[in-house]
Amino acid sequence: MARDGRSDDVTARSRERFLAGGPVVAGVRSEILSSWSRCQSLGLRPSLGTTYLGEPDLDTELVHAAEPVLDEVARAIAGTWSTVILTDGEGVVLRCLTGEPQMTRYLDTAGGGAPGFSFHESLGGTTSIGLALAERRASRVYGHEHFADAWTVQGCVAVPVHEPLSGRIVGVVDLATESSEFTSMLETMARKAAHAIERRLLEQKTDRERTLLRAYMQTARQVRAPEFRDGRQIVLGAPAEDLLTGSDRLVLEEKAAGLIASGRRAAIEVPVSGGRVVTLLARPVADVCEGVAVEVIVPASGALFSAGGTPASTPVVARTDTPETAPGAWRGPPTAVPAPPAAPSATAGGGQCHRWLLAVGEPGIGRLALAARRRLELLRESSRRIGTTLDVVRTAEELAEVVVENFADVVTVDLYPAVLRGDEPSVAGVLPMQRAAVGGMEGFPFSGVGEQIGFAPTSLQAQCLASGSAAMEADLKASRCWAAEDPVRASKILARGIHSLITVPLSARGVPLGMAGFYRSRRSAPFEDDDVSLAEELVACASLCIDNARRYTREHATALALQRSLLPHGLPEQNALEVAYRYLPAHTGVSGDWFDVIPLSGARIALVVGDVVGHGVQAAATMGRLRTAVDNFASFELAPDELLTHLDDLVARMAREDGSTDAFIGATCLYGVYDPTTRRCSLSRAGHLPPALISGDGTVTFPEVPAAPPLGLGGFPFETVEIELPDDSQLVFYTDGLVEDRERCIETVLEELRHTLGHPGRSPEETCQAVVAALPPSQPAEDDVTLLVVRPRGLDASDMACWDGLSPDPAIVSEIRGAVVRQLADWNLEEAVFSTELILSELLTNAIRHATGPFQVRLLRDRMLICEVADTSSTSPHLRQADMTDEGGRGLFLVAQLAQRWGTRYTPRGKVIWAEQPMPGG
Repeated sequence: MARDGRSDDVTARSRERFLAGGPVVAGVRSEILSSWSRCQSLGLRPSLGTTYLGEPDLDTELVHAAEPVLDEVARAIAGTWSTVILTDGEGVVLRCLTGEPQMTRYLDTAGGGAPGFSFHESLGGTTSIGLALAERRASRVYGHEHFADAWTVQGCVAVPVHEPLSGRIVGVVDLATESSEFTSMLETMARKAAHAIERRLLEQKTDRERTLLRAYMQTARQVRAPEFRDGRQIVLGAPAEDLLTGSDRLVLEEKAAGLIASGRRAAIEVPVSGGRVVTLLARPVADVCEGVAVEVIVPASGALFSAGGTPASTPVVARTDTPETAPGAWRGPPTAVPAPPAAPSATAGGGQCHRWLLAVGEPGIGRLALAARRRLELLRESSRRIGTTLDVVRTAEELAEVVVENFADVVTVDLYPAVLRGDEPSVAGVLPMQRAAVGGMEGFPFSGVGEQIGFAPTSLQAQCLASGSAAMEADLKASRCWAAEDPVRASKILARGIHSLITVPLSARGVPLGMAGFYRSRRSAPFEDDDVSLAEELVACASLCIDNARRYTREHATALALQRSLLPHGLPEQNALEVAYRYLPAHTGVSGDWFDVIPLSGARIALVVGDVVGHGVQAAATMGRLRTAVDNFASFELAPDELLTHLDDLVARMAREDGSTDAFIGATCLYGVYDPTTRRCSLSRAGHLPPALISGDGTVTFPEVPAAPPLGLGGFPFETVEIELPDDSQLVFYTDGLVEDRERCIETVLEELRHTLGHPGRSPEETCQAVVAALPPSQPAEDDVTLLVVRPRGLDASDMACWDGLSPDPAIVSEIRGAVVRQLADWNLEEAVFSTELILSELLTNAIRHATGPFQVRLLRDRMLICEVADTSSTSPHLRQADMTDEGGRGLFLVAQLAQRWGTRYTPRGKVIWAEQPMPGG
């Protein structure tokens, strides 16, 4: 019957939520939701349609077999708004027939009706054809279950077409109509069409293939198992569509290959998914030609039974067909058991069993095919599992893990020490190597990981390195050169049953990397000549991955060295803050994190933490430029928001100079200035996370610092906020690498950080230790972690002297000088009286002559003796060379000679001219 329109409305709303990034709680089948997710991860858009890949080859067995079947289907759908499409095994349209001529125009508009257009999921999104290929079974897609908008008006069903003997999917038959008119009859028609095409494909096979199949059918009729087994009726026919999963099929095909290779009559029980057990029955076929046919016997009810009648309560799940090859390798024929006896009658249990032909072949050919398949599967598995990381040692370990038990019993991988460091070996030849990985070593006295490995000039390994090609020793007991390096260890290895060896040099792009050794023990047959070529292919794949990891190791070490050289090597001397920090480089690549502590005038301290987008040397170099820029901008005494504005312009200019808008996006930064005289901190941020504030009682908050976009985007304002920092508090700056977790939301991670920080009485160093200790072992994985913790130490009132509201009268100069002398006497700094009097006299006189009042004079006793004169003018004084005839212009020159540093900083009400002197006595 027609599909309920209300269900499609639910799907449409769910589709909109999914495309908008919202949760899809219900209303969408799991296979559709999985397909949507795959499409989204590939960057597909709902506005897409199918993709034209070029004119396909229409002179194929599939097209010839399908033509009369499709013509019959076209006659059945004539006069309806329906289509029938045949695609190949990659979803490319081979033929399309419509029930109404208008449908052709619709398909031309939407795209996808003509031969050459692809319905593969990776190109056209979620469709019935793409889903049938992805799920490897008959698939239905209705209305808004389609990912592309162009197909949401249709309801479609697609059925895979299998190659009759191998089971490989070679095509798809798809029937489509308006979603409101979709009926179950359409699905039945598609299934019948697919099976009819498979029968016609079988008719196109060679005479020998048909003869073998015909012999099997004759044998099956002559020696057919009883109609009832264990009380369940046996039905001989085509493979049932909804009985086994894809992994089940893979297991069964692997066991069937072993039964054919054995050449014997046997019945075996094979566990499949859900704890179930099915039966494989192997029958010799000898009426016409010698061969073995393998059948599958599967109960059709929800509770499957083993050959012995043991029930399994797990429900049957839909079958998914498997490709010709798959990961894993078969290491010998399965253990055969006698065929189960026939059940006495059908009345014991009732129910129906399904039975079909799974595979047919000749034993000799089967053994060769099995060996070839094993090699292909091992190479496929190695390409999938070797090189998953850019770590040299881990890549060597992956080679050992893949090969052990599938090809060799023990595997050793030895690399030149320079390779482990990321460098190229300086000399190719017999040099000491270092064991990087050993697989299957249990019980065998091989050298362990990390040990130095040397080869005697006459050894097999040395000869292999000299020739640059693999070498095999089928019988190690008869070999003298193999044991030349360490005869004692070699005798122990032989005593444990090791009898055969293949050594292969590791090299990539002309660079020698090391040596791999493959050993077999008494539980495996000796290596043969064919095994050498397989070992060379395995090592060639691993060598490229190891070389990539080596190059990455070198780049990572270079970037890390550059990054560390550009970060602060120590903390500046200052009294305003107690500081602790940590920098942890990422495992996968150095990022552009940086931090800094910059002393400013007036005993103030600037704090900065930033993060450059990207990884590697480029990010580290950019970080160095930005850190230098921040240091320079800070020397101009800019407010935090003004400094970030200048930094934003710089980053945008750097991006333009780079010449690529994609290569460099920008950076984030959190900048703050702490004033110990007021115990307040001014903060501003650009795309960065806010700091954490730990109060004296251990309460942790995240101050509301106004957010702004990252640096480099331009055109956005930055804001500054001031927060109170009591002396018993701590302020924590950090980069996003500390709280980045793809599996958890940021709120959860910040709450964990709050719990880690929330302990009163810690020093900043102890806080750093606690935060680092709380990191998972995998962090930092993809991004650096930078942590800066400060505890403020405000300037005591007894160390400050201030005279406010001074009028612009020259007479006040002498009064201030007298007050300053008395204050220095109270501080026991009489040695600084002369220089301080002169500095203050010049600064105050300069302000009276060139600025406006009222004025403020402030004296601070810190690590330096600081003199400040504030006025309401924005005019900045400049040091200049006075002429011989000038009456003035020498005051600032005098100040510069007496003070260690001097300068000007601007305030919202004017400016402050300051000068710093070393404290008497150091």
